[in-house]
Amino acid sequence: MVTAFVLISVEDRKVHETVKALLKCKGVTEVHIVAGEYDMVAVVRVSNNVELGSLITTKIVNAPGVERTKTLFALESHSPYDLETLFSE
Repeated sequence: MVTAFVLISVEDRKVHETVKALLKCKGVTEVHIVAGEYDMVAVVRVSNNVELGSLITTKIVNAPGVERTKTLFALESHSPYDLETLFSE
């Protein structure tokens, strides 16, 4: 499983519309509205890098209100929960 954090800048007043659109994308497991340089962080969990690239370039960047993104890839993930089982289909 590949985990990534996509930092997203959104047009004014479209934050909640963007959240709704992102949560409909297969692989986006969470969206957090944050303060700072970016407006939100989408947590993405997919099976491989090809799927991640496709999700970002075809769905996330084209979601309503998205102005720019920056993606951080997790090199390691640690949790008391079995993330693979929780987020597999």
